[in-house]
Amino acid sequence: MRTKLSFILVMLLLLSCKTAYKTLSFSETPIPKAPDYKNTNSWAVLPGQYPKVLKEITGEPKPKNIDVFFIYPTLLTDKKDSLWNADLGRKDLREDVLVKSVKFQASSWAKAGNIYVPYYRQSHYKTYVAPHDQDGPASWKVAYDDVSRAFEFYLENYNNGKAIIIAGHSQGSIMAKELVKDYFDDKDLQNFLVAAYLPGVRVKADDFKTIKPMTKPDQVGGFVSWNTYKRKKYPKTYEEWYKGGVTTNPIKWNEEIKTSRKDHLGTLNSDGVIYENAIDIEVVDGLLWSSVPKIPKRFWLSFIKSYHFADVNLFWKDIELNAQHRAKKWEELNNPN
Repeated sequence: MRTKLSFILVMLLLLSCKTAYKTLSFSETPIPKAPDYKNTNSWAVLPGQYPKVLKEITGEPKPKNIDVFFIYPTLLTDKKDSLWNADLGRKDLREDVLVKSVKFQASSWAKAGNIYVPYYRQSHYKTYVAPHDQDGPASWKVAYDDVSRAFEFYLENYNNGKAIIIAGHSQGSIMAKELVKDYFDDKDLQNFLVAAYLPGVRVKADDFKTIKPMTKPDQVGGFVSWNTYKRKKYPKTYEEWYKGGVTTNPIKWNEEIKTSRKDHLGTLNSDGVIYENAIDIEVVDGLLWSSVPKIPKRFWLSFIKSYHFADVNLFWKDIELNAQHRAKKWEELNNPN
């Protein structure tokens, strides 16, 4: 049977493969050249420089009063790749960012604000897998150095006093979480934070000093986070990686524990179509349980327990509308006239 799997299923197969990683220690591996954010080629997305794949989903962009700084997830997953951090000179890695993350994830926030997506030397997936995780911190530092430099360049050259949405997924949310700590939490810039969307990673309620979980759909200045799994399934790493994390309801954006399909606005599928009323969800400690989505080729999804790869896609339309609501609310509160 020649069924062509969507890219998200291919990613899952790559991650589930049991072969060993081809690698040397971090100290023995050359670090790829750092990006120069003065060069627009170091950005996957800039206002006025939206790639075709993004406009296929969002249409032609219109200038907004809010900015969105988006950080993409781990896309460097090949076990035969000896790199610890992405070489941004590689066309295949740059293309992955556009066709996998920008198109299907960053696009969720396009109606709320002007999208900025820096290329960064993302860490390889192996940095999260024992025993390679021992070299993880050194690799993560390289990645975060890029993200923080990109954000500083954005603030100095592009922001012009606009309010900001911070968004990411998985490794991108880990980086975004650190950005929120370093630049917003108990800082002057906190007054310009519309919201931080941090799906795909555990974020505890007390991880920040003054930035709190948001439990209302029009609340601003805080964060939301969730980790999606198939209903009644727990990951082996539940205790270590998930339990105790804030779990937002990304359909109702309130403290409702269960939400039915009729309230779900839409999943963006790999065919580029948005399917509404596709899932119902349940919030548990550190996890968001989802039904198998009612989308084409759902048969394949019935065999998968982790929906981590689709933390954003599953709630694409819900995020799109919610981000607009929060952006509008921030403007109402800060520009009452």
